[in-house]
Amino acid sequence: MKAWQHYAAVGLGSALGASLRYAIALAMLGPVFPWPTLLVNAVGSWLMGAVAAVATQRLHSRVARWQPFLASGFCGGFTTFSLFGLETLQLLNEARPWLALGYMMISVPLWLAAAWHGYRVGQRLAIET
Repeated sequence: MKAWQHYAAVGLGSALGASLRYAIALAMLGPVFPWPTLLVNAVGSWLMGAVAAVATQRLHSRVARWQPFLASGFCGGFTTFSLFGLETLQLLNEARPWLALGYMMISVPLWLAAAWHGYRVGQRLAIET
């Protein structure tokens, strides 16, 4: 793949990932707790782990060739650490420190566990195919 194709793949993947994240956020509007961000970051972390595992195990696979689109692009646009920070500050500004603390304590371990699980699944998929 040529350099400009990598940039185009990342850009297109980012646009699709961010658009899906926005659609999920709109569909889940209403609750006090920021469930949409928790969900998309968990799913995105899992997918990023799986893509990384398959791409590193099978360097010439279709997933490895699509890695700029899938990992940097789609997963990068789909997940959002900056929104996590903003939502945490918003909970603090709304005088909900315990909810903010709970959000932080749930989010990071969940996302790390999702990335680990996705990576493990990706490794198994790479070996089986």
